[in-house]
Amino acid sequence: MSNHTSVSTFLLWGFSSFPDLQVLLFVVILFSHIIILVANVFIMVAIKLSHNLHTPMYFFLCGLSFSETCTTMVIIPRELVDLLSDSKTISLPECATQMFFFFSLGANNCFTMAAMSYDRYTAIHSPLHYTTRMTPRICCRLMVASWMVGFLVSICIIITVFDLSFCGSNIIQHFFCDIAPVVSLACDYNFYHEMTIFVFTSFVLVGSFILIVISYVFIGFVVMKMSSAKGRYKALSTCSSHLTVVSIHYGFAGFVYLRPKDSSSFREDMLMAVTYTVVTPLLNPIVYSLRNKEMRTSLRKVLDKANSFITQTVNKRI
Repeated sequence: MSNHTSVSTFLLWGFSSFPDLQVLLFVVILFSHIIILVANVFIMVAIKLSHNLHTPMYFFLCGLSFSETCTTMVIIPRELVDLLSDSKTISLPECATQMFFFFSLGANNCFTMAAMSYDRYTAIHSPLHYTTRMTPRICCRLMVASWMVGFLVSICIIITVFDLSFCGSNIIQHFFCDIAPVVSLACDYNFYHEMTIFVFTSFVLVGSFILIVISYVFIGFVVMKMSSAKGRYKALSTCSSHLTVVSIHYGFAGFVYLRPKDSSSFREDMLMAVTYTVVTPLLNPIVYSLRNKEMRTSLRKVLDKANSFITQTVNKRI
């Protein structure tokens, strides 16, 4: 970080402009956070305990659930504290750390979804060779590559952002350390920095989205060649949950990070950020559990086991 940086702490203004809604927002976000954690934990446990779910598709789903759980843990607990606290300050190192983990995990989510689309293409295009082409080793390599790309891109963004000089206002118009509200406080932010950040964010969002589109274009070609209507329906049904999640994720993230920024757009970005930090992680486990018969069956078994364990524990204590 630059030696001439004079600002050592920031103020996360966030929802302070809605003082009458602080308690309501706290309750809603806390309730949503609990549901996100419980739902994702149940999905990961169901995949771990159900041998019929030990396939590449569910391996990537488990990784996505874990990554999204970590993403919410980076943002929501701090947001909940700030909603009830008068002091909403965050130090510069804490801000950099939060931004690093948020964007590294977010990038990992993007490339994990790209890996999931490739998995669906392989399953539809080469069902007889699927197990030999999507081996556990290949799946692990794809997952590790997603994590590595996420961390490397995030490091580049952090170096670019926090090498700037912060010598003016320290009020961040957001509830976490997002890029645009932070760089707007810098004294020497220029076109070079803007383009550097845009290239990195575009690499993650546009790059991973292109990989997904390519996979689904090839899936479309394969499906159109199928003579059976039942076969086409079955092939497309295996992609429906993934397509739903991709549409929600890239729709909101693209709106926030790929459009021109000015100070008047920060409130819109903040409201949209609630969607992809709270609503999207909340919808993902619901989409995958409600639209997937195997997952519903496995979750039901896990719930039955959990209920049986709780009942036995209570009876022993009584």
